Amino acid sequence: MIHNEWLTKETIRTVTCTHTDAAKFLVSNVLTPGKTYEVKNETEEFIFVVDNTGKIGGFYKTYFE
Repeated sequence: MIHNEWLTKETIRTVTCTHTDAAKFLVSNVLTPGKTYEVKNETEEFIFVVDNTGKIGGFYKTYFE
């Protein structure tokens, strides 16, 4: 279960949130537009970052630059 170690894993890169306008999900309470986040893991469709709650969250890449 590799996801249990993502918080202590080194950061791959950093990304900046561009918007929180989600059609289906509420992301404005865990992401802030203009803020930089640490990327801990990445797939083709999702980026896993340390969000505003201090935990790892998986978000669509469209929210980031």
